[in-house]
Amino acid sequence: MEIFGIEFAPLNIPLKRRLQTVAAASWFVIMIGGGLAGLLLSIYLIVFSSLRWLVILYLIWIWGPDSKISERGGRRSEWIRDWTWWKYLKHYFPLSLERVPWVSLDPHKNYLFCCFPHGMLSTGPFSAFGTKTGGFHDLFPYHTPYVMTLKQHYVMPFFRELALGLGGLDASKDSINYVLSKPEGGNVCALMVGGAAEAFNCRPGEYRLILKNRKGFVRLALKNGAPLVPVISFGETDLYNQVNNPEGSKIRNIQEALKKYIGWAPAIPIGRGFFQYNYGIIPKRKPVTTLVGRPIDVKKVEDPTREQIDDLHAVFIKELVTLFEQEKHRYIKNHENIHLEIE
Repeated sequence: MEIFGIEFAPLNIPLKRRLQTVAAASWFVIMIGGGLAGLLLSIYLIVFSSLRWLVILYLIWIWGPDSKISERGGRRSEWIRDWTWWKYLKHYFPLSLERVPWVSLDPHKNYLFCCFPHGMLSTGPFSAFGTKTGGFHDLFPYHTPYVMTLKQHYVMPFFRELALGLGGLDASKDSINYVLSKPEGGNVCALMVGGAAEAFNCRPGEYRLILKNRKGFVRLALKNGAPLVPVISFGETDLYNQVNNPEGSKIRNIQEALKKYIGWAPAIPIGRGFFQYNYGIIPKRKPVTTLVGRPIDVKKVEDPTREQIDDLHAVFIKELVTLFEQEKHRYIKNHENIHLEIE
């Protein structure tokens, strides 16, 4: 039903689909505001509750002895990763994980999965690598995935426990080196190379990546001899539109300034609501397929030169573009007019 140009949801939608919508909405709210909510809850408990000393001890612990846990392999919880809630989130879109034919991982090696595009919230990679529902272990049963995210997530009380439980780690060189250097192998770091800045490029039907000057991940791969794996989430940018913010505009300048201060991109998303499909914070119900490409073998170099980094970076970009062009027809409508734009 449409009123004044706004399309409203039918009243007879099944309960299961309603729960899927609630899961998608709560996912957005928790990922965007969970850290701040945890901090405010801590302040409230210290000021107004009898639990103040317990909370104070907790804060001392997370900002002291436990502050480096996100750089030392984390503290994953299979219970958290297996919550039924993640199944509702997955089936809302739906989200799926696939690999190109004949791709397998050596159980004795560690891998660096380089994921694009970031989108507004990296919803596809989150489900694929951060939950047991995503299907990672069905495709790669001998590897353990780690989701590399902003360091800020691991200093915020309570919220950090969720991030750690999901297998999250700080996306710093020390953290990535720690995982990739494990001699027994069998580990995967899933890194959103474009980072938070790439969220500003999130618009339906566009695949604008920030990659030309992002070479730190290549250095880490060379230093550890870890194969690079291109990963593309087709449909990730279709989940939200955003307020028009061309480069140089006042709103974009404010967003860029805030990003430098708070560490994440304060893009203004345009999704849908609970009862209508035109406006709101809930992501649109669009399919997202996270596709794992073929690993690029990397020879270990303790101290890689600039030339070695540039050469491998060029090879990675070529493989990423090839993966996109060869597979896009399976996931994108009007794929002939859509290409990767690398900035």
